Amino acid sequence: MCSVSEGPFHTSDASLTTLGPRRAILRTADGVRIEALYEPGEAGFTDTAIVVAHGFTGSVDRPAVRRAARVFARYAAVVTFSFRGHGGSGGRSTVGDREVLDLAAAVEWARGFGHIRVVTAGFSMGGSVVLRHAAMHEGRREAHTDAVAAVSAPARWYYRGTAPMRRLHWVVTRPLGRLVGRYGLATRIHPEGWDPVPLSPVEAVPLIAPTPLLIVHGDRDPYFPLDHPRMLAAAGPAELWLEPGMGHAENAAGDELLGRIAHWLAAE
Repeated sequence: MCSVSEGPFHTSDASLTTLGPRRAILRTADGVRIEALYEPGEAGFTDTAIVVAHGFTGSVDRPAVRRAARVFARYAAVVTFSFRGHGGSGGRSTVGDREVLDLAAAVEWARGFGHIRVVTAGFSMGGSVVLRHAAMHEGRREAHTDAVAAVSAPARWYYRGTAPMRRLHWVVTRPLGRLVGRYGLATRIHPEGWDPVPLSPVEAVPLIAPTPLLIVHGDRDPYFPLDHPRMLAAAGPAELWLEPGMGHAENAAGDELLGRIAHWLAAE
């Protein structure tokens, strides 16, 4: 895998107005085709659009992503998409590295619909991506985010302190594991390791300000213990929500929590 380099963003054209949901294929700065879905808010056109970055093995049409989009749509327009190597998108997953280019293409597409504010919400791997994206695109209007919510995100790379993360590393790093990823998890994973190692989430946080940042984490997360969200929140200006009884990412986030996250994003 090759680390991200800056460059122009190429997406499909979007009308400034829309009568309903719209699917499109976006093209990232490095030429990967990304499937995306735009949905106007339930109350009609709003100032804010929320771009949702799913977790590893997710996609635009996975039930948990669709549920999050439905809740978010009560507060704003919503853009969901599939990261590279996931769903109907092209390419192969780099597990959080070049995925910032996928998110940047989705943010730029959302801005094309005429929303004044475009904000990002990411879960697990997607949480690490929204943090790195916000740090890397500060000051770049087209792909910049106006507020960030990272849910169940890791603070540092190569964490193997829990059984689920040891299994995930096996899937990503072993040839047999990548076959399991492709055929069992519908996720195509790049066979090469990071070179160079990308900016970590905790290193990204100090670079996000003055963009508002929310860190959300469950106290029963089986992947990343509470030192991860606390480390992220301590790295720079951020609001921290530790959710009692919550597990991991979009699958564990209840409608009430999703509503609070959407309200925070729309109000910031």
